Amino acid sequence: MAQSTNANTINWQEAGEETVTRLRALLRLDTRNPPGNEILAAEHLHALFEAEGISGEIVGPSKDRGTFIARLTGDGSAPPLLLMSHIDVVAVEPEKWSHDPFSGDIADGFIYGRGALDMKHMVTMEAMTMLLLKRAAVRLKRDVIFMAAADEECGGHQGAGWVVKHHPELIRAEYALNEGGGSGFVVAGRRYYPVQTAEKGTVRFRIRTRGRPGHGSVPHNENAILKLAAILAKLTPELLPVHFTNTMRGYIAGIAATQPSDIAQALQAVLADEKTADAAIDRLPLEEALKQRIHAMLRNTVTPTILKAGSQINVIPSEAEASVDGRNLPGWTPEMFLEELRSVLNNEAEIALLNPSPPLEADLQSPLFNTIKDVLKEQDPEATAVPFLLTGGTDAKHVTKLGTKVYGFIPGLYAGEGESRRVHSHDERISVRSLQWGVRVLYEIVERFASST
Repeated sequence: MAQSTNANTINWQEAGEETVTRLRALLRLDTRNPPGNEILAAEHLHALFEAEGISGEIVGPSKDRGTFIARLTGDGSAPPLLLMSHIDVVAVEPEKWSHDPFSGDIADGFIYGRGALDMKHMVTMEAMTMLLLKRAAVRLKRDVIFMAAADEECGGHQGAGWVVKHHPELIRAEYALNEGGGSGFVVAGRRYYPVQTAEKGTVRFRIRTRGRPGHGSVPHNENAILKLAAILAKLTPELLPVHFTNTMRGYIAGIAATQPSDIAQALQAVLADEKTADAAIDRLPLEEALKQRIHAMLRNTVTPTILKAGSQINVIPSEAEASVDGRNLPGWTPEMFLEELRSVLNNEAEIALLNPSPPLEADLQSPLFNTIKDVLKEQDPEATAVPFLLTGGTDAKHVTKLGTKVYGFIPGLYAGEGESRRVHSHDERISVRSLQWGVRVLYEIVERFASST
């Protein structure tokens, strides 16, 4: 597919500088969730789009929880493309930052602020893509829809979920670009860009044990806490068995295809047999952090996160309870997940399911995925795009209810393992160079896909 003529006419130095300015403005808006107050960012974006001649609207369940939606209209010869993002951010501990988390400060080539990586940078890149398409008067086959949603960090039920339920016509699309992939990573000196084609679902649950109450001075083995502790001790990261998905086969095979023979063979050994995959992963000559992620991406997982038991130090409680964050692979229902878990635990604990959400997986050979790969090959010829499974969840769980095929891709340059760990942490930041590179890549993908396919 040929490089976009429209992209070549854009002054990318000026567009990059504008992108930096607009991200800094968004970072200065405090949209921590809870409580949310995303209306600050929604109104900011609404005014920006209106000034550029792009109409839009703010919708939501209350005056403070605004989701901004806008549309560039195509000729209707192809179904719409949705650009998804969210404008809420997580909490901060300001005293542990080196810069005010709502300042948008620039230092040493980085822009600091809560949301710089999750995900006001993508809000800004998508907004800039809309503005540049409008300014260039690009002739679109597909409508391009922009949605900057509230509430993603708390489940999205007052943001994307609310829009899907109350105003699905505003965002109904064939394909969507979302968070979840994009930032480059390195394996043995080779660069890769993950394109999220799958994400796990959630199967959160409570485990409750019951025992005999009594005085703390007279211990016994019918203690509900001891029973619960014995169960929790089994919930190791690799408790449940490996199951291959199409995405993870593509991920591992894609990396192996460009590696030296020794590493390629070691990666191929992972895919040889589900029963021996864990041992093969442990033998990989890769960073421990990457091996840990691969272990998690290949199985259903369970992680205890909250414990409750007793109210007085000298009383043995009659009940103990743990909340567990369960994540299920594509193709696995909550019932299948719990059946697998019970077969491994082999105990009599009570398990209560809590509001599950489904896992997702998209086609690895779609026109959108192929466009992403084509653009990346042009912008970084030495790198490789690979499918990727997100172990967490996004607003895709809401939007896919409309039949939309969602891909996660926030283009960004590799900045080292330490940078990605700043998401939801202290001193969250993005490099100016990565942001400016990313907006060009995103524009190329959207312009090409919406005008040519």
